[in-house]
Amino acid sequence: MSSRVVALWLLAVGLIGAVIWREQARVAQYDPRLATGDDGIVMLTAEWCGYCRKQEQLFERAGVRYTALDVDSEAGGLAFRAVRGRAVPITVVGQKLIRGYDLPGLRDALRPLGYSLP
Repeated sequence: MSSRVVALWLLAVGLIGAVIWREQARVAQYDPRLATGDDGIVMLTAEWCGYCRKQEQLFERAGVRYTALDVDSEAGGLAFRAVRGRAVPITVVGQKLIRGYDLPGLRDALRPLGYSLP
C-alpha cells in the first residue's frame, strides 16, 4: 500500500471517530442518571413491550413513584441511546441501571428507598 493510501485511510478513520465521539457527547447529556440523583427512578419503556407493562403494573401495586420515558419518543430515544440500551425496560434507580425485567435486581435497588416489591 502506498503512503498516500495509508494517509487517506487514517484521515477517514480519524474523521469517522471524531463524528462518533461528537455524537456520543451530544447524546450523553440525555442520560437519565443526570436527573435521578441518589433516589430518583426512571423507567425507559415502550408501548409495545409486554415486560414494560408487567413492570409498570408491579410498580403501581407497590406504590413506586417513577418517571416513564417512552423510547419511541424523542426524549426517551435519546435517553435510551445515552445508556446504550439494547432492549426495554431499562430502569434507572439513582445511579444504578437495571436492564430488562429483573425482579431481584429491582427489589435490591428499590429496598433502600423504602419500596417492597411482591
